[in-house]
Amino acid sequence: MRESLLYEHAGNDDGTVICNLCAHRCRIASGEYGICGVRENSGKMLHTHVYGRAIAERADPIEKKPLYHFLPSSATYSIAALGCNFKCDFCQNWSISQMRGLRSADMDTQGAATPPKTIIECALKQKCQSVSFTYTEPTVFFEYALDTAKLAKDAKLKTIFVSNGYMTPECLKMVAPYLSACNIDLKSFCDDFYREHCGASLKPVLESLKMIREMGVWLEVTTLVITDVNDSDKELGDIAGFIADELGADVPWHVSKFYPQYRMGNHPATAIASIERAVQAGVRAGLKYVYAGNVDFAQNTLCPSCRSAVIRRCGYTAEVCGLDVEAGTCQKCGAKISGIFY
Repeated sequence: MRESLLYEHAGNDDGTVICNLCAHRCRIASGEYGICGVRENSGKMLHTHVYGRAIAERADPIEKKPLYHFLPSSATYSIAALGCNFKCDFCQNWSISQMRGLRSADMDTQGAATPPKTIIECALKQKCQSVSFTYTEPTVFFEYALDTAKLAKDAKLKTIFVSNGYMTPECLKMVAPYLSACNIDLKSFCDDFYREHCGASLKPVLESLKMIREMGVWLEVTTLVITDVNDSDKELGDIAGFIADELGADVPWHVSKFYPQYRMGNHPATAIASIERAVQAGVRAGLKYVYAGNVDFAQNTLCPSCRSAVIRRCGYTAEVCGLDVEAGTCQKCGAKISGIFY
């Protein structure tokens, strides 16, 4: 176990502590766990059970995160630890994110002992240009991610959070100096959706998105479109409008197709027509870069000025074909293409 960061004593005599890493700000009594299931109050001190234990690790194409405007066609070393602060009933990685209820002794043996130094060594050995904290929620294994990110910066590797965006401002301020890019899930624009399907709320996610943008960390946004759940024209328009108006028209928006998963295993896969409507909602809102996930259209990066392809994609394979990488401009017309390309 490792002592957690960003917690405080509740000020009473029963040893309760308050965790300030995520927006739940759990009040945790002695001997109890936070919502994430991996932080335990072991007697007036909050501990994390997942420091240095990787439940998943591998080299991935950066496009898988998905990040389309950040080091295209490069490899990123992906790392995850057990747990999550959401309870999404459509979770794609539920087998490692939703393992709540384990005893502390069992939890301490999950995954492989992988200290931060080893992660950096593996990333460099596999010629990765970045390290991604992904698959589960990075906020839950924040101490592990932060120490790794500090070493990554020393090794001239970029660092990435793939997150649900439910971290606190204190958490973001602590990691921002070591963070290069984020892909944040904006799962819906309806608070009822977040409460019913995720066990959370919408406002903290919106605040995190704005704060990440203000901090200058490269940002891309993903929405998993679920038929008859969050795919109404109004909701898609609201999400696109928020990105355009509050984050900026140059923030890429990825709209992904839902496939039956976890507790929504009987729910139909998203119709292609819903993905097409989402893309069009982004275009109408004035977004410069809108991408469709898990389908075979709206994959290429087009110059917002002359509409020529500057990056072509097929699945997770990307070809930089019309982009001046160092200048970040279209080779055909010279227009600026937003992103970090080298």
